Amino acid sequence: MNKPLMPKATAVWLVENTALTFDQIADFCGLHMLEVQAIADEEVAIGMQGMDPIVNGQVTKEEIVRCEGDPSTRLDMLKSDIPQPTARGTGPRYTPLSKRQDKPDAIAWLLRHYPELSDAQIGRLIGTTKPTISAVRDRSHWNSPNLRPRSPVELGLSKHEDLSVALEKAQKAAERKAKREGKPPPQPRQFPPVAEGAEPKQEMSGVEPQTDTAVPQNPFQNTTD
Repeated sequence: MNKPLMPKATAVWLVENTALTFDQIADFCGLHMLEVQAIADEEVAIGMQGMDPIVNGQVTKEEIVRCEGDPSTRLDMLKSDIPQPTARGTGPRYTPLSKRQDKPDAIAWLLRHYPELSDAQIGRLIGTTKPTISAVRDRSHWNSPNLRPRSPVELGLSKHEDLSVALEKAQKAAERKAKREGKPPPQPRQFPPVAEGAEPKQEMSGVEPQTDTAVPQNPFQNTTD
């Protein structure tokens, strides 16, 4: 069944301008009944401009009147020739060309600090492939000597929330595995806040930390004191 293009705004209008029940509005807008009730109680969508489904050609006034007289009925949306938006399927995450060269750095950072993440999780987080992850891990990547492990959040390849969710799932998987093997559960770890820039001290074998030891010379320094 088709749903309104802007379901919440449509629900706001129906709550304010009709005598339809919450169930009828929720069914028509594709929302939960409690969401519609929260809109009526002004707990959500505060200040949102309602969208008139009659003006937008989504339903007729007669249809609304019919359903107002019988709470057991449901609104029938008018058929429209306007193409409906299609849901985007799950697939590889698109990364701009300017950021693709940073993916190996992000992979190295995740492998070093969060080895509990699976290759599949890393691939979904930054949109890369398992062969690339394996190449970075065993240092067979063509650019291994120049890799600089950097956070995928800092590089703009992943969201902080997505990484936190992935780490939580990996932690639970590690706890289940330890329980099956009769081992003590691993210590819970949290992703460091981006603003603080704090990074865990744990390192992973195979990805060596790189530090800059060279001190740049000041070209304006007078060496003939």
